[in-house]
Amino acid sequence: MNIKTIIEPFKIKMVEPIHMNTLSERVELLKKAHYNPFMLQSQDVIIDLLTDSGTSAMSSAQWGAMMEGDESYAGSKSWQKMEHVIYNLTGYKYIIPTHQGRAAERIIYGYLGGKGKCFISNTHFDTTRANIEYSGAEAIDIVIPEGKMPFFEHPFKGNMDVVELERLIQEKGAENIGAVILTVTNNSGGGQPVSMKNTKEVSLICKKYNVCFLIDACRIAENSYFIKHREAEYKNKTYIEIAQEMFSYSDGCTMSAKKDALVNMGGFLAVNNKIIADECMNLLIITEGYVTYGGLSGRDMEAIAVGLEEIFHNDYLTYRIKSTEYLGKKLNEMGVPVVLPIGGHAVYVDAKTLYPQISVDQYPGHSLVCELYLKGGIRSVEIGSLMFGKYDEEGKLIPANMELVRLAIPRRVYTQSHIDYVVEIFEEIIKTKHNVKGYKINYEPKFLRHFTSHLEPLN
Repeated sequence: MNIKTIIEPFKIKMVEPIHMNTLSERVELLKKAHYNPFMLQSQDVIIDLLTDSGTSAMSSAQWGAMMEGDESYAGSKSWQKMEHVIYNLTGYKYIIPTHQGRAAERIIYGYLGGKGKCFISNTHFDTTRANIEYSGAEAIDIVIPEGKMPFFEHPFKGNMDVVELERLIQEKGAENIGAVILTVTNNSGGGQPVSMKNTKEVSLICKKYNVCFLIDACRIAENSYFIKHREAEYKNKTYIEIAQEMFSYSDGCTMSAKKDALVNMGGFLAVNNKIIADECMNLLIITEGYVTYGGLSGRDMEAIAVGLEEIFHNDYLTYRIKSTEYLGKKLNEMGVPVVLPIGGHAVYVDAKTLYPQISVDQYPGHSLVCELYLKGGIRSVEIGSLMFGKYDEEGKLIPANMELVRLAIPRRVYTQSHIDYVVEIFEEIIKTKHNVKGYKINYEPKFLRHFTSHLEPLN
């Protein structure tokens, strides 16, 4: 049978009302928020595609497990469950719980980083880069050339350029490389997956030069789906077996459990090196909590333990990837320039192509973000020169590689009718695209400016 309708592999037990505000209300709300969607109140958003981080709907099994949360300060039963599941998945000897992924990043990159150090990634995401640069180190992105071509079809556009990796290690000196980080899937590059072949190649180079190799594993299950369906030798492997093999090639990982562990809060750091583990545990105790809770409650750890198993279920992953693909295909068919192929957790729109009249220093991605909210109450996020742009010595903008807008799909939250509404709003976006203007920044902080910047539309 050729079934065209994507049905959610779950039933709804609880609902949350959505306030259907009006255009005139949204005009005032966006102005009050300094034209920064991060500053909007959630009750003023109709469809929230700002992030897939911490926005999942948890299952009845997760909620049930939370009732068994052991809130003991040290050595709780809930920690033992979470540790067991993570060890079974990753195989790493030392597992450190954190309240979310950026806490894990702050701890390990704070330890491995510092002035004179360099970190190399396919593409660092915003908090990863910020934690590295805050330590005084340098963050360098070396995604393959195809990864910078939004409309070029390639099965693994998230791959790292291994030729450039070896050249950089030789140029910088292996002793100055804090770590090589493979982000799976490659969030900043359009949610594109990384192949197992590329992971092996990166691993071999890191071993050759004795450089620490880490995986940013927050979407490891979604990446495993693409490997199973795009690398022929893995078609008979289960998703969890693929993830386990990928972890086996690296020295450790960080993970925001708020993505592929299907929870609203949590994360962890895991490594095989005892010296690194001991130093990171000391840093954890100073700011996060004891080594068996790391800023998490027992009930959080219970939910993570269940979520890390649910995420690899075949029915769930098939629905997850296909439903995201559904939105991407609909937009592509109507002429919206989307990054191809469609990623796992989000659809990325190329705002530079959509709005050719807006220069990069007027942030075309942010213009689309604001248009989506004004026209449909849809909140999204710019991943372009507002998020990643820097300034040269004369204060001129050094733009990002691409000017994208990410429509991140929260897990198990929206139905197909919600997504069809998003498609209809894009029909209106297309009609008025030639009239849209850019934005300028009135205020920005030194780090992660997109979170708290104030902007205003240009006349």
